[in-house]
Amino acid sequence: MIDISESTIVLESKLGVEFENEGVLNPTCIEKDGLVNLFYRAVRKGNFSSIGSCQIKNNKVINRSIKPVLEPEYKYESHGIEDPRITYLDGKYYMFYTAYDGQNALVAWATSTDLKTFTKKGLITPQITYDEAEDIFRDSGMIDKYKYFEKKYKQIKGDAVYLWEKDTMLFPKKINGKYAILHRILPGIQICYFDDFDQLTQNFWREYLKNLNDFVVMDPKFPFENTYIGGGTVPIETKEGWLLIYHSVEEDINKGPIYHAGAALLDKKNPKKVIGRLSYPLFSPETDWERHGAVDNVVFPTGAIVKGNLISVYYGAADSRIGVKNINLPQLLKELLS
Repeated sequence: MIDISESTIVLESKLGVEFENEGVLNPTCIEKDGLVNLFYRAVRKGNFSSIGSCQIKNNKVINRSIKPVLEPEYKYESHGIEDPRITYLDGKYYMFYTAYDGQNALVAWATSTDLKTFTKKGLITPQITYDEAEDIFRDSGMIDKYKYFEKKYKQIKGDAVYLWEKDTMLFPKKINGKYAILHRILPGIQICYFDDFDQLTQNFWREYLKNLNDFVVMDPKFPFENTYIGGGTVPIETKEGWLLIYHSVEEDINKGPIYHAGAALLDKKNPKKVIGRLSYPLFSPETDWERHGAVDNVVFPTGAIVKGNLISVYYGAADSRIGVKNINLPQLLKELLS
């Protein structure tokens, strides 16, 4: 039994603020000086996204910017900056976000020392077409589901579409002396280790993809994730291991896609090793505002703060607003290890 609070709305679109007049969703967060700094995807008319920011105390907004902290500047992000994830490591804040140009979804990154101004660093994930990826996957022993998504995106976006990348996040500690990121090449979650960010060249990714089977952390496994899974919150260090709260997509014959929150526990020294995983959703769309919105039936967990025995999980609800749930952490860990 895991004690989970009722859903509470934390943030909605602010009347008269143009950059978020279509919705706020999918937040990342980090605590500093006793305040939760929330960075969220803000959508304006035409489905163009940027990153908004606010500060929260006791799950109440106390400060909120009327301008984006990050907005599109370059061609690769011309249609939007989406779904940020933030990590503090070695005196610096690292923010990863999806860069969308209307055709391709790639991951870019930015850094900050004060959480007020961010310096963009460019794209971090492979700019490799699905056409090329097909050749790599053919020789890598990947399961058929990976090949299915290659065919799907080529059919939707054309042969020239790049490998669809989202949900990339940096571990808040180095693993065995290396940076480690979780990322998502559909339909699963993979891990990548590297010594320096300059190492992440296109040749690096081609070699990595040749051995992608060796880096898969989790693939869809249970009925509530029968379509695909992807990273959610930045991994949370506990005594028992790295707690990962992720999202899953279930294709329901009557309702269509349903997004759930899932939970898993990864080994501290070898996060590729899954030592616990819930066989049922941690939580699902239940309230009217989680079941109806820009996209129906969505809870999309992307931020978490731990205080004592409680973990506050912030999530996008129906691609329209931001909610929070408080979860008993010891009970969750016990359930994962049972």
